[in-house]
Amino acid sequence: MFHAAGRPLELRRFALPELAVGEVLVRISCATLCGSDLHTYQGRRPTPTPTVLGHEIIGRVEALGPGDPVCDDRRVPLQIGQRVTWSIAASCGRCFFCQRDLPQKCERLFKYGHEAINERHPLSGGLAEFCHLAPGTAIVSLPEALPDLVACPANCATATVTAALRVGGGCSDQTVLIQGAGMLGLAACALANSGGASEVIVCDVDENRLELAKRFGATRCVCVAQGAEALGTTVEELTDGRGVDLAIELSGSAGAIEAGLPLLRIGGRYVLVGAVFPGPPVSLSAEQIVRRWLSIHGVHNYAPQDLSRAVAFLAENHHRYPFDELVTETFPLVEAERAFQHAIKTRPLRVAVVSG
Repeated sequence: MFHAAGRPLELRRFALPELAVGEVLVRISCATLCGSDLHTYQGRRPTPTPTVLGHEIIGRVEALGPGDPVCDDRRVPLQIGQRVTWSIAASCGRCFFCQRDLPQKCERLFKYGHEAINERHPLSGGLAEFCHLAPGTAIVSLPEALPDLVACPANCATATVTAALRVGGGCSDQTVLIQGAGMLGLAACALANSGGASEVIVCDVDENRLELAKRFGATRCVCVAQGAEALGTTVEELTDGRGVDLAIELSGSAGAIEAGLPLLRIGGRYVLVGAVFPGPPVSLSAEQIVRRWLSIHGVHNYAPQDLSRAVAFLAENHHRYPFDELVTETFPLVEAERAFQHAIKTRPLRVAVVSG
């Protein structure tokens, strides 16, 4: 249980819930700590408390509620023992946003790892032995051959980047710029590379992460620790001065956004993903957006289709790219506090907390 920044996590037992119609109980195998978990833990991002953190989760179906069968994304009824992951949030399917293809912005959104503990639903995060899935959760079956540590980040990092590429209009035969070579950036490199991008340019302030990006399909890596001048030169050389077709911003840095916009070609698309916590305002030229026919999109969370595609991508490509190297340390559930301290101190791409 997370209570507040600066207060250690509390280990507590709860009774297992009685399931209602459409609900599922999953025995958790593994949860990975996302950057937003660290932001919440450190007090940089507000969340209702007390809560159970963790939203990158996989496990096996332990129990099913009464009534009509609950189905996975292929409309196949779930079975006890089935290995699954699920959407970062559950949606009602009926509200204004659900009816307009934005279920991830449902007016009654139930978000895993971000809900306050209550008597009816205490188990809603990954740092537990069980997770209680609400109706309206998109559940995706996992192939047994897909390793836990590869599959676990799928329902946040991989699915979010899948959504960004979908919203950005795809990347076949295009020059793609990826700003940030963290977990999402590496997934973006692999997705763009496998999607047929002609060039995958990635920038970051960390040289080690840039070296890793090459193994995930990046064709050009640029360190921007001393500024964005080298990035501009690289883009100009690769595109004959036109600019990139698509840029995906994953760092959340206001400076990165201001540097990225001028690197788009006329008619270029910019997808903003990383700015999920409060930051300084960004200065943009409305005239340049208008004259250059630029498109700017924001992506927060994702649609169920993006999770399905993310799992399918990992199942097909996890041997092609070194996803199995991205989770660098594993901790038992009783040492979740130590997992957070390790992640904050060493800044790995991911650490995992495992049950059992």
